[in-house]
Amino acid sequence: MLAASDWQALWLTLRLAALSTALLLLIGLPLAAWRVRKQTRLRKLLDALIALPLVLPPTVLGFYLLVLFAPDTALGRGWIALTGQQLAFSFSGLVLGSVVYSLPFVVQPLTVALREIPASLLEAAASLGASRFERLLRVVLPLLRRGVLVAATLGFAHTLGEFGVVLMLGGSIPGETQVASIALFQHVEALRYAEAHRLAAWLLGLSFGLLLVVYGFGDAGKRGRTAMTG
Repeated sequence: MLAASDWQALWLTLRLAALSTALLLLIGLPLAAWRVRKQTRLRKLLDALIALPLVLPPTVLGFYLLVLFAPDTALGRGWIALTGQQLAFSFSGLVLGSVVYSLPFVVQPLTVALREIPASLLEAAASLGASRFERLLRVVLPLLRRGVLVAATLGFAHTLGEFGVVLMLGGSIPGETQVASIALFQHVEALRYAEAHRLAAWLLGLSFGLLLVVYGFGDAGKRGRTAMTG
């Protein structure tokens, strides 16, 4: 069994992943739609910025976010004025950092899903008198469902494994910023290998289960496309 502090860290990690994933979908869907529609130099710049967390060391990203979230910056002062709490070394700061860190894992599958929607279907719906909103509701969203599920699962799973970003942004405040990856590191650092094994097993099981979900959606999508074209 996990210790009480490990359950707390695991619960905090799941909260962080769930909230970050919800925000990522709200941000990622418009970004993916814009990427599909626009072919400009600005789009290339945006693509590079979105993909930056894929190649940038997490500690570097966490350091610059920590500087950006500091109480003496415009963002930091604005957040304190709005909420009464500082953004750095807080759960809210971890959420914003997670959104930046996991953004490419959500935007990319959404972009692919949007590109796979046949333009002929939208044109046919428009020719039948469907408004833009009706086309979105009855054509785009049903076809986008699998892409949204895959994007949400990848974003959630990626947040579970964060270490460098959350360590730089939040440190290790129990109940506030001490997520499971930080707790696991501290177990190993203190040579508490039994506790580390138990917590690592939970994270391994969660991550593997989420990957099974992703590949299950992929197989279901292939079967659906085969049935439509067969």
